[in-house]
Amino acid sequence: MSRVCSVCGKGQTTGNNVSHSKRRTRRTFKANVQKVSYVNAEGKTVNDYVCTRCLKTVERA
Repeated sequence: MSRVCSVCGKGQTTGNNVSHSKRRTRRTFKANVQKVSYVNAEGKTVNDYVCTRCLKTVERA
C-alpha cells in the first residue's frame, strides 16, 4: 500500500526516537491515510487513499 495522500501528497517523513538518555535513533512517521471513494474536480468518482485532514476538508465542501 502506498501511504501517500492523493489530494495533498502528504506521505512518510523521518525523524528521531529520543530515549531518556538523549540517544537518537532514526524512525519514520507515516501519514494517516484511509482508502475512500470521493468525487474529484472533474466530477468522476475515484477510489483512492486520502489523509484524514483532506478527508475532513472534502466532506465539508
